[in-house]
Amino acid sequence: MYGVVTRNESELAWSEFDTAFFEMKDVTGRATTPVENGVNMVSCFGDNAAVEGDPDLAPVDDTGERATRERRYFDWDYVCPTNETYRDGILEMVADAAAANEDVRLDDVGFPRGEYCHCDRCTRLFEASGHDDRLDWRTEVITEFVAEARDLVPGRLYLTLYPDPYPGHLERRSGIDVDALAAHVDEFVVPVYDMGYTTTYWVETIASGFRDRLSAPFSVELYAIDIDLDNLADAAEVAAAYGERVLFGYQAGNGRAVVRRLRADGQQGVSQGPDDV
Repeated sequence: MYGVVTRNESELAWSEFDTAFFEMKDVTGRATTPVENGVNMVSCFGDNAAVEGDPDLAPVDDTGERATRERRYFDWDYVCPTNETYRDGILEMVADAAAANEDVRLDDVGFPRGEYCHCDRCTRLFEASGHDDRLDWRTEVITEFVAEARDLVPGRLYLTLYPDPYPGHLERRSGIDVDALAAHVDEFVVPVYDMGYTTTYWVETIASGFRDRLSAPFSVELYAIDIDLDNLADAAEVAAAYGERVLFGYQAGNGRAVVRRLRADGQQGVSQGPDDV
C-alpha cells in the first residue's frame, strides 16, 4: 500500500494513495483546520512560534542551554513535554483532529535529546516521581502523554519515530519506549529521508531493524521533493518489503508517478483471456 504526506488538501483524494496524511500543525507552529478526508497530523513538541513567543517553553540542559534551532543539531524549536498548559493545548488539537477524522497521527513526540530537560519543573517532577533514573522518568512522561492522546482518538493512532531502531537509543534520545507505546499506538511511522536515494542499502538496514524491533505495525515515509523518480522508485520497493505501507512526503506528484510506475511494473507479463476483458 502507498500513502502521501501533504499540506495540500486537494491531494488527499488522489486515487493512487491508500492513505493520506494532512499536516494540520507543523513544527513552525502553523496550524490549520483539521480535514475530514485525511489523517490529521499534529506536531506535538516541535513549535517555533510558541518558543519565539515564550522562550521559557523550551527545554533546557543541565547548563541552562535551550533546545532551539539556533543551536547545533536542532532543526526547530522544542517545547518541554512537561509544560501542562502547552500539553493541554496539543491534546485539544488532537481532539479536534479526531472529531474531523477518527484517525490521527502524532508527530514530534518526545524530549529533544538525551540531555533534556533540566528546567525547574522537570527537576521537581522527577524528584517527586520515585524514579532513581531520570531517563526512566522521561519515558513515563511520554508514555502518559501518548496514553492521554489515545483516549481522544476513536480510530487508528499513528506515531512518528526517529529513524534509529537500535535497542535503547530511542529511550535515551527522546524518552520513547516503543514497547510501552505499542499498547496505545496502532501503527508507527518511520521517516527515512534522503536528498537523493542514490543508494538504498541503508534504507533496508533501518527498515529491517524496525521490523525486528517493533511489535506493532509500521510504515516507512520517504522524502519525495525533487527526487529522481528512478531512485525514489528503488527506495520505495525496498521500503515496501518491510513496512505496512510506503508514504511519500511533501511532493505528491512524485509519489503518484512512482506508484503508477510500480503498479504498472507489477502488471507486466500478466496474460488475459476472454473472461478477463
